[in-house]
Order: sequence, then C-alpha cells, then structure tokens
Amino acid sequence: MNSNQWLRNGLIYLLILVAVSALFFQVAQQPKQPNAIPISKLAQSVQAGTVKKISVNGNALTITYKEGGPQETALKSNRDIGVEETLKNLGVPAEKIAGVDIVYEQPPQWDNILALVGTFLPIILIAVFFFFIMRQAQSGNNQALSFGKSRARMFSGDKPTVTFADVAGVDEAKAELAEVVEFLKEPDKFTSLGARIPKGVLLVGPPGTGKTLLARAVAGEANVPFFSISGSEFVEMFVGVGASRVRDLFDQAKRNSPCIVFVDEIDAVGRHRGAGLGGSHDEREQTLNQILVEMDGFDTDTKVIIVAATNRPDILDPALMRPGRFDRRVILDRPDMNGRKQILQVHVKGKPMAKDVNFDVIAKQTPGFSGADIENLVNEAAILAARRNKKEINTTELTESIEKVIAGPERKSRLISEDEKKIVAYHEAGHAVVLRMLPNCDPVHKVSIISRGMFGGYTLSLPDDDRYLGRRVKFMDDLAGLLGGRVAEEIVFGDVTTGAANDLERVTDTARAMVTRYGMSEKLGPRTFGNREELVFLGREISEQRNYSEQVAEDIDNEVKRIINTAHETAKEVLTKYRAKLDALAARLIRDETIEGAEFEAMFSDVPAPQRPTKPLPKPEQPSRGRDEPDAPRLAPMPAPSPA
Repeated sequence: MNSNQWLRNGLIYLLILVAVSALFFQVAQQPKQPNAIPISKLAQSVQAGTVKKISVNGNALTITYKEGGPQETALKSNRDIGVEETLKNLGVPAEKIAGVDIVYEQPPQWDNILALVGTFLPIILIAVFFFFIMRQAQSGNNQALSFGKSRARMFSGDKPTVTFADVAGVDEAKAELAEVVEFLKEPDKFTSLGARIPKGVLLVGPPGTGKTLLARAVAGEANVPFFSISGSEFVEMFVGVGASRVRDLFDQAKRNSPCIVFVDEIDAVGRHRGAGLGGSHDEREQTLNQILVEMDGFDTDTKVIIVAATNRPDILDPALMRPGRFDRRVILDRPDMNGRKQILQVHVKGKPMAKDVNFDVIAKQTPGFSGADIENLVNEAAILAARRNKKEINTTELTESIEKVIAGPERKSRLISEDEKKIVAYHEAGHAVVLRMLPNCDPVHKVSIISRGMFGGYTLSLPDDDRYLGRRVKFMDDLAGLLGGRVAEEIVFGDVTTGAANDLERVTDTARAMVTRYGMSEKLGPRTFGNREELVFLGREISEQRNYSEQVAEDIDNEVKRIINTAHETAKEVLTKYRAKLDALAARLIRDETIEGAEFEAMFSDVPAPQRPTKPLPKPEQPSRGRDEPDAPRLAPMPAPSPA
C-alpha cells in the first residue's frame, strides 16, 4: 500500500472518530429533564416572598427557594424578554421582584461547539462520502481508459546489467546486433553511404540458446530507450485491445526515437493468418495486422528497431517475415565445443574453481548443451560442492552435474533384487561392448547401473568432436549400439524384458527417418515420403499427410524392418564374439555399479578398436505379398536408458 492510500484511509478513519466523539459528547452533555413548574406558579411564589434566587441560563431557569431545594423550569416566552419583564406581565409587584436575586449565566462554549458540530457534521459526512464515490468512479474510468495502453517496460540503459561481454558462443549473432547498436549510436556513418536503418531483427533458435539474454545485452549496450514486452501481453479476451496496445507501443517508441523495441515470443501473435479457429475476426489476427502496418505502413520515417525472438519461425506469417519488416534473421544454434567453453568461462565468473578444472574437457563432454543447460550445469556443480562442505568447485562436481542434467539425479534409495540387478548389468554391458567394438560409434565415457531419474542404468557415450551431418554407416552402428542391451538379454537369459522399450522406440524412429526423410534406402531411393504439418489450433499436434500409395507404405515398413534386423544381427554378432568381455563387464558392474571411461578402456586393452568400415547393408529382397506379421506388443518401459 502506497503513501496516498495510507493518507486517504487515515482521513476516513479520522472523520469517523470525530463523528463518534461528537455524538458521544452531545449525548453525555445533554441536560436532564427539569422538574418543570408553570411560570404562573413561579410568579405566585415570588409574590409570596418564598423565592430566594433565580438563575437564568438561556431558556432554562433554576429556582432556589428559601425553604426547600432548587427546582427547574423553562421560559416559554421570547428569549429577548427578561425574567423581570415576564414577572411584571404576570402582575408581580416590582418590590417583590427586587427582593429576589436574579442571576443571568453565560452558557458554556463547549456546548455551542457541540451544537455546531451536531448540526453540520452530517452534512460534512455526506459531502465526504460523495467525494470518495466520485473519486472511485473517476479511478475506475481511468482504468477502463488505460485498458488498451501498452504494458511495455522501458529501460533507459544508464545502468546496464548485461552487456555483450556476458554473452558467449554466439559471435555471429553478437556481430549482427552490435551493428544495429552502432547504427543507433552513429547513424551518419551509414546514412552517408545511403544505407537505411534495419526495420527489424528476428532472433531464431531453440530454447535456451540465449535469445532473451542477447536482447538484454542490446539493452545494456545501446544508449537509447529500450522497450521490452512479451507477445502474450498483446492478446486479451476483448476484441481490439491487442491492436490498441500495439498502436500505443509504437506511439511511445516514436516519441522516444531512436529506440529499440524487444518483443519476446512473437509467435504468440505472429502465427500464420487463417490457421486455426476464429475466422477473420480473431483477436490475434487483428493484433498481427496492426503490427504489420506499424512496422512497414505509410509512416516509415521512424528510427525504431524491432527485435523479436521466437523458437518457432516455421509458424510465423509470411507477411511478418519479409524484408522491410524483419530485414535480418539471426540464427542462434546450440554452441559448438569452443562456444561451450566460452559459455562455461562466463558462468564460472565469481565462483571459486579448482585449479585442476579443464574447461576443454568439460566442453567436450557436453555436446548438444545449450547456454541454459551449461548455466544449470555450473549451478548444480556449485550446489554439490556446497553440500559436500567444499570451498572450491572441482572436476568431480562438474562431471556429476553433467550426468545429472542428462539423466537426472541419482536414486540411491531405490532397491532392486539381485536378479534385476544382474539383468540391468548385462543390459548396460551389452550397450557398452557393441559401442566399443563398432568403428563408427562414439567412445564410451561411463557405464553405470545406478538409477538416475527415470533410468535404471545408463551408458554414456560422447563424441570426440561436434558433428552436423549424419552418415548412414554411423546410423547403422548407432542402431546396433541401441539394440545391444536387448541382444545381451537374449543371449544371456534367453528372454527379453521391458528395459529396452526406450531403445526400441529410438531405433524405430531413427530407421523410419532414414527411409522416409533422409533417402537412405537402396530400394526406395533418394526421396522423401509424407508431408509433416502442424495443426496450429491443436497445440503441438503433428499430422503427416501421406503422398504415397499403400504399396509404397508396405515397402517403407519392410525397409524399416530390414534396417532394424540388420542392426540386430550386427549387435548379436559382436556380443557373441566378445561374450567373455560381456561377462567380465557385467560382473564388474554388479560389484562396483559404475565404471569410468579409462577403466572401461583398460578392460579392452587386449582388443584393439576396429578400423574396418562397417559392412554394407544386404540387398533388399522382394517381400511376399499378402502375409501380415503381427507386431510385438508394446510393453511398459523399464527405467533403463539408451546410450547418449
């Protein structure tokens, strides 16, 4: 509650207190009803000489007799006529009147004040009541009028909290935005060559890659006003409010130009028009239309730059994406190894790090991590070090934090039977042996049967470098590695469990993508199958439109089955050949529960890693028509992870 509200409430309470006090004193000071006697009887008593004193207080008379107590009465005549004149009019002789002591008393001042307060207080209270009623009505009217006002927050940039020095791993994006900031600081440098200021910059990238952080850095670097608003703040239940807020936002920006307007999650209002429900009168579409007009309408001579962020550029309206509205599209992808190292160095500032921490090793162990993942990793390491009463963060905490971010926290309290422990050990050992013996698989860094998150155990394999292209031979070896756990169960126990449910799901998805999206099928050739579309009004619902016949659909299923069977046979061949290594690794896991990468390689010191290329896929055979093989039933997944 602010000071104005305190003052207003205090005045109300004070008025109530004054009113109650005045009423109390007025009632308390009210005179008692006198034992009234007729004025004619008073005249008779004065004439008889029995009255000693008469005290006059307004219309009230207090009569003191020579014998007996005082009595009270009231004059019924005009106050301007005194008691003497009244008695004379009643026929009392003057000498009798002179024998009585008549005293005129002045009424107390407090009585006069209470009389005035009692008279005017109701009027004052009614006036105050109507005053506050009008104030409330005026306040409500102001709120109604400000309903369509923009809710953008303005930052002056005088005290920047984030600058470009706090953003790492996105050098190209920083260069693009630094150029925009320089344009605002030194416009003559560009306008002298005929260059115009960009209308808009669209930041595109997966969640956690630093889009909002980069916008905050722009706000810290630019010495111009910076407006920040979320796309969802434009959309309201009432029609026209979003468009009104857009107009008000750009009016504020034009009054403070040159300036920057940052719209976070612009896909909330920038979705493709005509998609979904609501028709042409949809509030979101009206808001988008107003944004389009404000960004590139008739009034284009402004120095307002729009910086927007989204991780769904595919659903934005084409009119919003064209040059003239968003002239630049800045892509923020997941950082590479060097970028991850720089991000690590940014987030460890102010944290005590041990001297043995090698950021190159940590960056190598975190492929696919976004900037937010790395920030979470460093924070988890700091929490682990504090929990262990350490003064510094060392490599052990960072390594454990990597596993915690990937698979979740350890569940040491989870107890499993010896039989299930043996199954999980052979399952993870099967993954590890196949990954070790196939040339195109990533090196194994850790094997564990300790439960983490939803996983009963995990095999962690990490690449030596960043890859951006997937090869078919790499896919085939990875599929064999994913099936290594299930094949190990088949060989050792002669049965399978639900532990491979997640492995089978990933294998099926990868094999189908190889056939339908990557054109890696020898029989079906280099083409794609199916058009994937998003149903906007159903959220994340994905539909696939079939652009192929039923016969081609059967060929796709057969190709997927052939690829999976080939990977299955490869894993079976490796585990059969190296059964001794499988048994030794499983026994070690049952005893120690966790094996690090160096210890794992030491167990295979007598078996050099193969350098031969993976054998090619067998030529497809023509499937027999009309024979349907039932699919295996979908079992409940057992918490056992697949290789990372």
